[in-house]
Amino acid sequence: MAEKRVFSLSQVAQHKSRKDCWFVIKGRVLNVTSFLEEHPGGEEVLLESAGKDASKAFEDIGHSKAAQTLLLKYQVGVLEGHTVQDQDADKYAAPKEAKKEGMSAFVVKDTPLQKYAALIEFAVPLLVASSYFAYRYITAVASHV
Repeated sequence: MAEKRVFSLSQVAQHKSRKDCWFVIKGRVLNVTSFLEEHPGGEEVLLESAGKDASKAFEDIGHSKAAQTLLLKYQVGVLEGHTVQDQDADKYAAPKEAKKEGMSAFVVKDTPLQKYAALIEFAVPLLVASSYFAYRYITAVASHV
């Protein structure tokens, strides 16, 4: 995209229908109308963010690299007051269409908090069970003395 058109958020807000769906991600104004039916999460997810800045929602989901490269394909301009870095624009200038089976899953972020919670869910019942059996063993031995 040699020359970038600059849009205001109020201009983007005018494009929030199923037939004309735009939103902003990381300062990029995207026209995703043709992608609505292909989106793995369903078109409703995109329509909820239509006409708005969807950067936080996009980041919170944890999209794949393939999904992030699609941003360049659907970009129609930039949001006023933002500058976007096109360091990988040459690399992804004409992204290949993603295979349907490759885009059918979503990514769940694996945070340290989730790993800690899984450890606690395993360790606490183990500790309770071992304490119970240790108590039973000690009381059984004490009753035989």
